[in-house]
Amino acid sequence: MTTKPVSIKRRKLSDEVQDQLLTIIHSGNLQPGDTLPSERELMASFQVGRPAIREAMQNLQRMGLVNIRHGERPRVAKPSIDQMVGQMSETMRHVLSYSETSMEHLKEARLTFECEMARVAAAKSTPADIDHLRNLIALEEAASQDSGRFMNLDGEFHKALAAISGNPIFSGLSRALFDWLAHFHIDLVRKEGVENLTIAEHRLIVDAVEAGDAVQAATAMANHLNRANKLYHQKHLGQV
Repeated sequence: MTTKPVSIKRRKLSDEVQDQLLTIIHSGNLQPGDTLPSERELMASFQVGRPAIREAMQNLQRMGLVNIRHGERPRVAKPSIDQMVGQMSETMRHVLSYSETSMEHLKEARLTFECEMARVAAAKSTPADIDHLRNLIALEEAASQDSGRFMNLDGEFHKALAAISGNPIFSGLSRALFDWLAHFHIDLVRKEGVENLTIAEHRLIVDAVEAGDAVQAATAMANHLNRANKLYHQKHLGQV
């Protein structure tokens, strides 16, 4: 039996160094803010040159695991949900740019997520949370003629709703979902000319959250995201 020759690439030295550094970081002996060994120490320990050390460190910096400042030793980075989400953005941009199916999946995921956030908010909201949401709606009213400002406030409303959960991962996901749609498919989060409808829908969501009605809060959110409101369809079709 003969096989076609296949070229097998050896792993780069920087990849091996990166794995070793990950072992050091995840060993539990280092805390966020602690320094890692110097380049010279790592070169001596791993028996590799400076380029391999620097490339490995740069990879870890892109992963959000280390902070590198000129003239200082690298430090273990503080964990950050926002940083993690930000690092996913380019990958998500690629996925959404070349896959219509992925966009439909993202819309479905956002609908499920936002409805659950509305349910959670109905169970956990405080008077201060309700005041904050209503203040955001008032700002939306003031910005209804400024589509860019209005879109940003729309995102703030959804993030504030998710923040009521008290779970920073939910808050990070809320920001990510809205930002991905806004940056890559802006028409899905901004429909000029229906700002007043958006404001009315936001009010319905807040009313249900304030009343502690989880089912109605989720329904209002679903109507908002699906644009099931009859007035929206009339407006979108140019009948209003």
